[in-house]
Amino acid sequence: MASSKAAAFPLSRRQLLMGGAALGLSTASLGLRPAWANPWGQANPYPKGVETGPEVSLAIRRESLPIDGRAARPISINGTSPGPLIRLKEGQDAVLRVTNLLEEPTSIHWHGLILPAEQDGVPGVSFAGIAPGETFTYRFPVRQSGTYWYHSHSGMQEQLGHAGPLIIDAAEREPFRYDREHVLLLTDWTFEDPASVFRNLKTAEGYYNFQERTIADFLADARADGFADTARMRAMWAQMRMSSRDIADVTGSTYTYLLNGHAPGENWTALFQPGERVRLRVINGSAMSYFDVRIPGLKMTVVAADGQPVQPVPVDEFRIGVAETYDVLVTPEADTAYTLFAEAMDRSGYASGTLAPREGMTAAIPERRRIADRGMEAMGAHGGMDHSSMPGMDHSNMPDMDHSNMSDMDHSSMPGMDHSNMSDMDHSNMAGMDHSSMADMDHSSMAGMDHSNMAGMDHSSMAGMDHASMADMDHSNMAGMDHGEAPPSGEGEGAMLPAGVAQPGSQYDQAGIGIDPDERRVLVYRDLKAFTPWPDRREPGRELELHLTGNMERYMWSFDGKKFSEVTGPIHFRKDERLRLILINDTMMEHPIHLHGMWMELENGAGELIPRKHTLNIKPGERVSALITADAEGSWAFHCHLLYHMDAGMFRVVKVS
Repeated sequence: MASSKAAAFPLSRRQLLMGGAALGLSTASLGLRPAWANPWGQANPYPKGVETGPEVSLAIRRESLPIDGRAARPISINGTSPGPLIRLKEGQDAVLRVTNLLEEPTSIHWHGLILPAEQDGVPGVSFAGIAPGETFTYRFPVRQSGTYWYHSHSGMQEQLGHAGPLIIDAAEREPFRYDREHVLLLTDWTFEDPASVFRNLKTAEGYYNFQERTIADFLADARADGFADTARMRAMWAQMRMSSRDIADVTGSTYTYLLNGHAPGENWTALFQPGERVRLRVINGSAMSYFDVRIPGLKMTVVAADGQPVQPVPVDEFRIGVAETYDVLVTPEADTAYTLFAEAMDRSGYASGTLAPREGMTAAIPERRRIADRGMEAMGAHGGMDHSSMPGMDHSNMPDMDHSNMSDMDHSSMPGMDHSNMSDMDHSNMAGMDHSSMADMDHSSMAGMDHSNMAGMDHSSMAGMDHASMADMDHSNMAGMDHGEAPPSGEGEGAMLPAGVAQPGSQYDQAGIGIDPDERRVLVYRDLKAFTPWPDRREPGRELELHLTGNMERYMWSFDGKKFSEVTGPIHFRKDERLRLILINDTMMEHPIHLHGMWMELENGAGELIPRKHTLNIKPGERVSALITADAEGSWAFHCHLLYHMDAGMFRVVKVS
């Protein structure tokens, strides 16, 4: 895998002298070291300490530390939780000695790093784990640069504070300048045992959701949208055994949201001098929480995503999924304080700190936004629902559902839907449904379905349909289809799209639920463009399609309808092949999908400048594709980075051979 090229821009001698004076250092103590080694650009970058490579020793233990002013027992790394910043340099050979002082096995996964499989740190996949009392030494060449992080891949230790930032300074100049940097690590902490949280999620859907809709909400919606439409929407959510406010599984009802380990009331402060260009390295190291990040009064310029430099994007706000990283530049000119504000996507809480020229300063917390409603974002507008562009939806095991009162629904463009086991469904009162574009569908053997009151349905374009021999067909397990060697682009029916083109069904121009694009400029995936094309310019030789599936009521999450415990083997990539991975989210929740060991080149419509990412956020109903060069031999984890989703089964192994 070719490395990215990025390095801190060299500071002038004047800047070094200014920095030394501010820090109480002499020019002799500063010296004329490379910019990446200068303490000025890294002044107060992270409050939990810094361990500088290439050789680092880490001790992992459970100890008593206060969190948000309360006694807690987190997992610590070198005495802090979250752990210290580990700083490496591109071109080094890293040696990281990890000693386990816990009473249980542990591990460290170096998130986003390209390294040998046996150094990746996933127990049961790439190594055996680190037993109590054992020291394991990770050794790997550092082949990239940027903002990354590290965390445990053992049990639910991430939720206990077993995580920390990982910064790799580049061997060459970066494509942007900055005077100072700060690391902003976002995490979610609960005083509950993580195993108890998981049991609660399995016991009751919405256990942690204290923002469910009320009678007052119903009446307000009825006044705005009409009683019939409001009642219909409520009934549909009830049939799915979900709430339109199932935005996050675990919420601020149990979580304290932390910035660099500090709760909002502790006012952690990042310092600057007016006129400086400050680099903020933002890492979402939480277990389950998406954040919307902004600094009221300051424009941010996004310059890197998941450690890789991107062409600058000026924004007022960005959403950061679990495990993603973004680097932004800000230039505060005024001698005043600004609030670093990271609001949870479900609006149940926030993490915050202060960007200020002096300690002790504060700025106002911005007005809180109310929770959004998935009734509009994921289910379509009130009235006639539009299910277009939702291929691959799995409706199996939905017998006896009552589809009455679903008139005016538009079911066009729904290829690939699995309607197995839908016998005996009541389709009454479906007048007015548009079934156009359903040519070639086979509807035979649908005996038992009640098609009464279907007068007025538009069955145009259904001529020539073959309805024979569909009795008892099992449509399960059709996801994860391997389309094999594809015809050259543009040749024949079903030819693949050219590399870099956004797939139909993507939502790259949408920030996601709860964001008003008219309120402020928000980063979207469509904005991300690499600086230069990546080395592998080959078209993909095949496509691999995977569906993100789940059952919210039973709290089961999976790929292609199968939990990890139910699959019989790994997903196979051929060594050095170029392939397209297509991910289709059949659930009503966001999923941050992470592939270990290889980059995913997000096909967001940027052509040859598509961005590299290690984690992709997939919105409800969305179809996302990425190009992969399978140049990393070995076995690699591939999973949803929502901790409890991964533990509930949304995990696979990719084997490259």
